[in-house]
Amino acid sequence: MTARERLIVGLDVPTLREAETIVDKLSDDILFYKIGYQLAFAGGLEFARDLAASGKKIFLDMKLLDIDNTVASGVENIAKMGMSMLTLHAYPKAMRAAVEAAKGSGLCLLGVTVLTSMDEGDLIEAGYEYDPHTLVLRRAEQARAAGMGGIVCSAEEARAVRKVIGPDMALVTPGIRPAGADRGDQKRVMTPADALKAGSSHLVVARPIVKAQDPKEAARAILAEMAEVL
Repeated sequence: MTARERLIVGLDVPTLREAETIVDKLSDDILFYKIGYQLAFAGGLEFARDLAASGKKIFLDMKLLDIDNTVASGVENIAKMGMSMLTLHAYPKAMRAAVEAAKGSGLCLLGVTVLTSMDEGDLIEAGYEYDPHTLVLRRAEQARAAGMGGIVCSAEEARAVRKVIGPDMALVTPGIRPAGADRGDQKRVMTPADALKAGSSHLVVARPIVKAQDPKEAARAILAEMAEVL
């Protein structure tokens, strides 16, 4: 895959107007976009469908988790929308139900291991007995066993996760920050070049591009950094 196929720009903005402006500014430089809760609940689901119909690839970041039947029903409809990737929390039963529902659709299902905004203290507070690294690897093993298409994890865990899931599954890493960029609320971050070297297959970049004074220039700089590694 080329850098353009691996870079996913997160449309983490509150309105469709802002999202449309960003997509227009980035034009043909960017192929892949992520749409999450914020934009989804502001008309972003129809926007996602339209972008997919226009030839863009869409990573729908919904982090699904519910009873098996509800997860399966949601996955079936999302597959019909033409989405390329979809996240769900990496709980074994939910993953198995999703995989069965997505069969034959081409939708890549991604298991969310541990959010990049969480550290060991956050996991302890939430009642988990594992540290982030151990929990990420455990969920990666379960995702591979369930037949998932890939994993979402911090780039800090990418090298270890790649050893668990093998060479074929997608490994999508958010929390990507070019050198010198503000970390924001992310606690585990890495540069684009280092993330690719660690085994990431796709990089999710939002604020460093969408909040940049010149989003197109920012995106091109990241693509160039990725291309050097690839």
